[in-house]
Amino acid sequence: MSDESALLREPWFDFGRQREAGKFGIWVFLGSEMLFFGALLLTYTVCRIEHPDAFAAAGRATNIWYGTINTAVLLTSSLTMAMASQAAASPARLRRLVLACLLATALLGLAFVVIKGFEYKEDIDKHLVPGAGFALPQPGAQLFYGLYWLVTGVHAVHLSIGIVLVGRLFWEFYRRELPTQANPELEITALYWHLVDIVWIFLYPLIYLPGRSS
Repeated sequence: MSDESALLREPWFDFGRQREAGKFGIWVFLGSEMLFFGALLLTYTVCRIEHPDAFAAAGRATNIWYGTINTAVLLTSSLTMAMASQAAASPARLRRLVLACLLATALLGLAFVVIKGFEYKEDIDKHLVPGAGFALPQPGAQLFYGLYWLVTGVHAVHLSIGIVLVGRLFWEFYRRELPTQANPELEITALYWHLVDIVWIFLYPLIYLPGRSS
């Protein structure tokens, strides 16, 4: 059985059409996700314009070290994910490199979630959760942290889904249930993973950098 036959799924009879349909589907999905996150970022922008001083004070209260470390972790995971895709596309069929890169990507994603968990705990200990007993006096600061918990929580959910997808691919490749070369599932998963990373690149300066230069 050829690699393409092993990858062919119903209702498709042609691997090329299946691959193009998969790519089209993931791009439509990614477009809808960008609209969703774009609406959240637009809300953040409007609130920041209305409460510039409060957002600057709230930004200074965030832990920039956690945010910076997690940014480096996610950027590295994008590198390992890209390496997995390129290794799978190589005529040399670098299966071990594909497996190593997928495992590294999943572990880096898991590291991001763990670090974020420590950051959330610190935020809770510092009473930076909107509501009674909120630590910052500025009224607009609660808006900042309301958006902070919302956007980072949604991002963490998306990243957790990506970890599951990457882990599933690693397991199937490890057990040789699917061929690694020219695998559309790997290509689609890589696109999803890169979307999660791109979203964080926008979130990092919006969350951690306000008020730092003053």
